[in-house]
Amino acid sequence: MISEPIKVLVVDDTAIYRKIVSDVLSDMPNVEVVGVAANGQIAMEKIEQVKPDIITLDVEMPVMNGLDVLEALKEKNSPVMAIMLSAFTTEGANSTMAALELGAVDFIVKPAGHSVEENIEKLYKDLVPKIEALANRVKDKQSSDSSLTNVAAQHKYETTGIPEVVAIGISTGGPQALTKMLPNLTCDLNVPVLIVQHMPPVFTKSLADDLNKKCELTVHEAEDGQVLEPNHVYIAPGGKQMKIKDELHQVKIVITDDPPENSCSPSVDYLFRSISQVYKANALGVIMTGMGNDGSLGCRLLKRQGCPIIAQDKETCVVFGMPREPIENGLVDIVTSLDNIALEIKKQICRGAVV
Repeated sequence: MISEPIKVLVVDDTAIYRKIVSDVLSDMPNVEVVGVAANGQIAMEKIEQVKPDIITLDVEMPVMNGLDVLEALKEKNSPVMAIMLSAFTTEGANSTMAALELGAVDFIVKPAGHSVEENIEKLYKDLVPKIEALANRVKDKQSSDSSLTNVAAQHKYETTGIPEVVAIGISTGGPQALTKMLPNLTCDLNVPVLIVQHMPPVFTKSLADDLNKKCELTVHEAEDGQVLEPNHVYIAPGGKQMKIKDELHQVKIVITDDPPENSCSPSVDYLFRSISQVYKANALGVIMTGMGNDGSLGCRLLKRQGCPIIAQDKETCVVFGMPREPIENGLVDIVTSLDNIALEIKKQICRGAVV
């Protein structure tokens, strides 16, 4: 049976972007562009009329801006998923953080190339995988497949260490998930937390600043040479790689321009590999919502050392990509909902062993 196409509404006040985005989406199989809107007011009317699954949403628009649209959708408890088109500026990054907090599931940076062709190529590279990932989520919900919801750990590795650091890998849906989870980690944690969130430069700084206002722990965008401290959270800077090294019995952050891994800079695998080398069995790995498989190899390396692994469950992931492979490969000790991740982290730190 052929599945129904995924319906997408394009919302942008700039005619050229409405056309470019529509053209890119129209080239995708099983995706139907069901309309365009030049402002949020028109968008809300069309959402009622055509019932899209996904909207691409600009922030700055006349009459009713993108944040107002998200507020309205939230009030209506609408199932529509929004991908923001954001400006590559500090102001744009701050607006994007606000949009993600209001319920947007992801964002891309508006390309600003020297030609329409260059912009189309960049949009195709950035937008298509995100639409595909969200389309799979829509299909999963329609099929009600929950086969990987709470799979028990089936691995053969023994968990031997007491976690002295928490390493988190996360991508699509990450800012909202971190905003819910991190404030529940309090200063009795007494270990550092390292996070790779797939994001471009500028945006990771806005994310860190935003989380720092909401959390009891101190949240930084990580800097080269920082010494890891308990109750501090270090978010890898966008466009860079982050690892750690043990230098004279001090664990320090190293920020590099090493190439992408799994097409990602920063990469979860890159960080987790160094965690496994420095902390051996004394680390806790957490793999959360996101598309792709970055972090799968890193989870395997941590598990070989004897580290416990926690994964976010399918139901609460925006995209169940990154946790899927470690769960299927029996690397995960605990599969749990977003609401329970902080509690499970605290249990592992306190207990030092998997139940």
